[in-house]
Amino acid sequence: MSSEELTGIQKAAVLLIALGPEKSADIFKHLKEDEIEELTLEIANTRSVSPQIKEAVLNEFYQVCLAQQYIAEGGITYAKELLDKALGGERAQEVISKLTASLQVRPFEFVRKTDPSQLLNFIQDEHPQTIAMILSYLTPAQAAMIMSALSSEVQADVAKRIATMDRTSPDVVKEVERVLERKLSSLINQDYTIVGGVDAIVNILNTVDRSTEKHIMESLEIEEPELADEIRKKMFVFEDIMLLDDRAIQRVLRDVDNNDLAVALKSANEDVQSTIFKNLSKRLASMIKEDMEFMGPIRMKDVEEAQQKIVGVIRKLEDSGEIVISRGGGDDIVV
Repeated sequence: MSSEELTGIQKAAVLLIALGPEKSADIFKHLKEDEIEELTLEIANTRSVSPQIKEAVLNEFYQVCLAQQYIAEGGITYAKELLDKALGGERAQEVISKLTASLQVRPFEFVRKTDPSQLLNFIQDEHPQTIAMILSYLTPAQAAMIMSALSSEVQADVAKRIATMDRTSPDVVKEVERVLERKLSSLINQDYTIVGGVDAIVNILNTVDRSTEKHIMESLEIEEPELADEIRKKMFVFEDIMLLDDRAIQRVLRDVDNNDLAVALKSANEDVQSTIFKNLSKRLASMIKEDMEFMGPIRMKDVEEAQQKIVGVIRKLEDSGEIVISRGGGDDIVV
């Protein structure tokens, strides 16, 4: 039997056998349980592997890895050019086709390599739904730059569309890509692609400047109050208190009820607890630790409510300009 006659799972088993137990164990850590079970069974049923098959499988794996690296560096076209020189046109096309099918190359790869200011000039007059879909595929930092530069009327509309976006038809993705980059339209994977959602807009809003964020949230609170509430709850979570400097934390703690603080810290990780306690007086820190020890089991709902109260204090102080939250990109934003 040649390597071409092996199934994907058989090739994966041969690869793991060739890599040895230590490296295979590291790979298993990143697989799902059903994948591990299937691979383990296949490895167990593999009696022997000829040197020729092992070499062929390793060589194919290397070629796919090489192609993936080239795609990451410069996109599909760049990868194809380099692989053409290294492997020849026919083999290069086989590797690229296999890679796009198995690894689902993410749409709009070329867009993420485009300068945001140039992209803004191209998309700012597009329909808000088109803008929303494109921003969903960008990094939060890129999307934030474009979002901040959009007109105030468009910002809230685009934010709402990103937050409520679920699954986008591959035909729609291909049509938008055709306009932005004709050369990639034929290589887009046909599976439905999950983009957008509340988490996507939260990442963007956590990165834009505070005035843009406030305008978008105020508009959403009028048009979509439930959505605005869901976004607000995710925008700054209790653990993000570590983004504040010591002076800001001390200012926050002055407005926090000690009982709420004890309940909020009940399920917090050690880093958060340590950060809070070092900004309290020794006496108060000791009292809160005792309260946490003697309060016994607490419902997670009560912990989350206490943490949300503290988050509310933080946001109120930020709105008034008394504290500053360090935001994405390494820039502090003064409100």
